[in-house]
Amino acid sequence: MSLNLNPNIPDPDGFYAALIQAQQGMSDEQAQLFVAKLALILANHVGQRGVLDDALAVARQNTLAHHP
Repeated sequence: MSLNLNPNIPDPDGFYAALIQAQQGMSDEQAQLFVAKLALILANHVGQRGVLDDALAVARQNTLAHHP
């Protein structure tokens, strides 16, 4: 399996709203922990190290390019 960078989430706006809703009432620290835990849960679900390494590289490059 290769990393899919094409839109693939049905109702992406609804998912984003659910993601924000899940963090309501959390402190900034709790919200950061929540996002880290969610990433680890989803990484475990993917389970393929090559795909995960590609995702790490894309996320890092995107972050450094858009938030110097």
